[in-house]
Amino acid sequence: MPSNPFEYSADSVSSPARNCIAVVPSDALELTVVTKALYVGTGGNVVVRPVDAATDITFANVPTGTVLPVRARAVRATGTTASQIVGLA
Repeated sequence: MPSNPFEYSADSVSSPARNCIAVVPSDALELTVVTKALYVGTGGNVVVRPVDAATDITFANVPTGTVLPVRARAVRATGTTASQIVGLA
């Protein structure tokens, strides 16, 4: 196992991700973990359900390579045209 000089550092919303998850947009399922941000590999629209929201929101025309600083609990298939989305947690 590699050395981790940050092992005992406190984790916060603004600190770098400690985990990355492949995001498969779904209208029925939520993510396995709430994200700190989403990386968009191929641009387009991204429809998310923020962690504290009761409704979905669309980020329109997100450019390729963008990091969206949103604590998302779900990424929806309907309306999402972006791809290669990675959840940073």
